[in-house]
Amino acid sequence: MSMFKIYKVTQGRYTRTMTFAGAMLLAVSGAYVLSTKLYAVTPYVQYGIPSLVVVLVGLLAFWMVNKPRSADFLIATEGEMKKVAWSGKKEVIGSTKVVIVTTLMIAMLLFSVDILFGIFFQYIGLR
Repeated sequence: MSMFKIYKVTQGRYTRTMTFAGAMLLAVSGAYVLSTKLYAVTPYVQYGIPSLVVVLVGLLAFWMVNKPRSADFLIATEGEMKKVAWSGKKEVIGSTKVVIVTTLMIAMLLFSVDILFGIFFQYIGLR
C-alpha cells in the first residue's frame, strides 16, 4: 500500500492539491466527451467506461503528486511562489489601462496606414 502513502504530508499541500484538481478536471472533461461518443451503446458502457477512466486517472494523479521526485518538485515550486513579490491591485489596474490604451493606439495607427496604402494603390491603378 506504499503507492497510496502521502509523501511529506505537511509540505506543498496547495500545489499538490491544485495539480490533482487540474488532472481530475481534465479526466472528468474527457470522460464527459467519451460518454457522449458512446451514446449508441448500453448505459452500462456509456457511463461505466468513462467512470472507470476518471477513477484510473484519479489514482494515477494521486500517485504522481505523491511520488518523491514529482512531490519534491511541487514542494519546491510552492516555496518559490511564496517568494514572488506580487503586484498590488492598483498597480495591476494601472498596467492594464496602459496596455489597453497602447493596443488601441497601435490599432488606430495600423488602420490609418492600411487606409493610406489603399488610397495609394488605388491612385497608381493597382486596386
